[in-house]
Amino acid sequence: MKTVYPIIGNWYRRPDGPIFEVVATDDEEGSIEIQHFDGTVEELDNDAWSSSVFLSAEAPEDWSGSLDIDPADKVQDQDGAKSQDWVTAMDYVDHAD
Repeated sequence: MKTVYPIIGNWYRRPDGPIFEVVATDDEEGSIEIQHFDGTVEELDNDAWSSSVFLSAEAPEDWSGSLDIDPADKVQDQDGAKSQDWVTAMDYVDHAD
């Protein structure tokens, strides 16, 4: 089976295993840092990555898995729009008189 190259920000999984994201790589140290959806961080060396089977995976829809955020705490207005929906570049312009 072809080895999947670890790319920071991409999600992977072992066959029949939970998904995780590659959060850092260090070519000098020869290490790959991964973070599981539950927030657990693990470091693998390049040899361990190469000798394991990893599959590309889709990022989870619920991005808050490792952030320990209660769904009721997510900020939404009364119409259900998230705050990022109404922020524009003009919100950051200094309105000097």
